[in-house]
Amino acid sequence: MGVAESTPDELPSDAEEQLRNGEQQLELSGRRLRRLPSAVCALSRLQKLYVSGTGLRELPEEIEELRELRILALDFNKLERLPDGLCRLPRLTRLYLGGNRLLALPADFAQLQSLRCLWIEGNFLRRFPRPLLRLVALQSLQMGDNRLRALPAELPRMTGLRGLWLYGNRFEEFPPALLRMGRLHILDLDRNRLGGFPDLHPLRALRVFSYDHNPVTGPPRVADTVFLVGEGAVERMAERDEPTPRHPPRRPVRAFEDEEEEDLLIGGGGSRALGPPGGSLRAPEAAPGLGT
Repeated sequence: MGVAESTPDELPSDAEEQLRNGEQQLELSGRRLRRLPSAVCALSRLQKLYVSGTGLRELPEEIEELRELRILALDFNKLERLPDGLCRLPRLTRLYLGGNRLLALPADFAQLQSLRCLWIEGNFLRRFPRPLLRLVALQSLQMGDNRLRALPAELPRMTGLRGLWLYGNRFEEFPPALLRMGRLHILDLDRNRLGGFPDLHPLRALRVFSYDHNPVTGPPRVADTVFLVGEGAVERMAERDEPTPRHPPRRPVRAFEDEEEEDLLIGGGGSRALGPPGGSLRAPEAAPGLGT
């Protein structure tokens, strides 16, 4: 028996039970929803809303009424655009938009100044959304499996960025702007079209660099503290007189300063650990050492 489809304006029958424990969290993932029930937007105290894998095609402008919302998961749906109302959520820290049909982000997206973690992998982005350049507090940006060919020269304005996933795009050259991202801890360029790398020593904070499945003949020059994933990585790390692991370690030594930073970089726990229906979570896979 399939999951029943809710009517457009009603809360699901178990919503009151979910909210009764005082956590102000609503889980709608896996239900069949073409649009978000309008009654959800009346839950003004709601802090966490999960609407993953529902077939959602649109969001109401009234979503801006969720002024207390901290976490919003809209991944693996059929969204082609985002309403401006979503950009007026002052407390939103984590937003999951992966696996939709987005071509761009609204100009007002830059208003999300509390945002720390954004996953927008698996969409149709051809250009880096310029509103992101104004999100100086953003720490984790997941943009894998899009159609990017270049990054803006202004990227270093994002001074808070610590983790950047760009796997599965269309880069043919290493984006020069990345060499000025001296605070990056994690950089993933798997599955692009890169034929070589510059000296990456300017990335002084780098801890994990993944470059697998590119047409390169060897690893880049990096500091000895960087964990490498890609062609020739095991041999290069062995030259450092380190024990060669039989399998990539699940967590680099002192990879993060504290648990909160790690949690933000890998996108947080909860339903994110489950990944797409029938799939797996891509970002920790892309950078071994980030999984739990």
